[in-house]
This record gives sequence, structure tokens and C-alpha cells, in this order.
Amino acid sequence: MRRRTLLSAALALPLVGLTAAPALAQQLSLGAVSNYLNQLQTATGGFTQINPDGTISTGTIYIKRPNRVRFEYNAPDESLVMAGGGQVAVFDGRSNQPPERYPLNQTPLSIILAPNVDLTRARMVTGHTSDGTTTTITAQDPDHPEYGNIQMVYTADPVELRQWIVTDETGQQTTVILNDLRSGGSIGDVLFNIRNEMGNRGF
Repeated sequence: MRRRTLLSAALALPLVGLTAAPALAQQLSLGAVSNYLNQLQTATGGFTQINPDGTISTGTIYIKRPNRVRFEYNAPDESLVMAGGGQVAVFDGRSNQPPERYPLNQTPLSIILAPNVDLTRARMVTGHTSDGTTTTITAQDPDHPEYGNIQMVYTADPVELRQWIVTDETGQQTTVILNDLRSGGSIGDVLFNIRNEMGNRGF
């Protein structure tokens, strides 16, 4: 169960704003949000995570699109969730066992990390609303809704994803809030190499 919670955390991917938006806080279009996601190349920053059981975790995130992300959890957790090479690996900081691994394309994470994000695709978006300040978009894999969904909350001017709520296949929800996420810069590929991480940990 703990590793499943950590995997849910991996899906709770926060992203940083890159493009300009209308001056007024109007509802962002699916095309505009898709363009924003596709422009993201690299980003680093902190995150605060609210777990399904109500506990709170913090850590650092590294993003390198496409298909790569790394969540490093602070003490006392010290766990790690990373995606690379088409896999998601969950390293439990309290276990001496090798990581659990899952196909990236079987998690909602694949929607956001895909080389070409297209939220206008039929049956991908199941919710698209605005309260005048934020735009909320709920997305799923249209071919496999059983994998769960991601609810993304955006603000405008510039477009920025402020909060991410993941509902997994069991109905549990994980919330991630951004802390000073910064786009751009160089991030080494080794941070997303699962085999390398396993070697470093003696597996």
C-alpha cells in the first residue's frame, strides 16, 4: 500500500508556466493548455504533497520532457519516484527491496509527459471549468480510463499549473502544490536512469 501511495505521488506532477495568457482571468482553452505543456522542456523546484491518508510530504522535483520526471522526498521519508525509459520506478526509502516498476503508459503521468500533448483528443478531457480565477481540467487516457485521472488547476497571465490532484484506479486522491518551480536549465539524463539508480542503491 505504501508503494502504491508513492506511485500516486509520481502522477501528481507539477509544472511551471511558460506562455502568456489573456490579461483577464478567463477560462483557458484546451489548445492553449496543450501548447503550454508542449513548450515545457525542463523544470526544477519544490513540492508539497498531501497524501491519501492526510499526511504531508515535501521534496524536490526534476522534469525533463518527454517522458522523464524525478520526485525526491525529504527526510524522514527519503523515498524516490522516477520515470525514464518508458517505466516508472518507486524506491521506498524505508525498504531494502528493489523498486517496484510500472509501464509509464499505464499511469496518468503519460498524458502530461507525452512528446505531443493534445487535450483536444476525443474523450481525453472529462472536465473543463473556470471559477473566474482558475481553470480546472480533468484528463484521462481515453483508451484506458481505468488507469485514473489527473485534475489540473491553472492560473493565467502567465499560464501556470498551481495544483495537481490525481485520482488513482482505487479512487484515492493525492494532491501536489507547487513551491517555487523554475523552468529551463540543464538537467542530466542520469537523474532519470532507473538502472543507474538501482546500482547506486546496491540492487
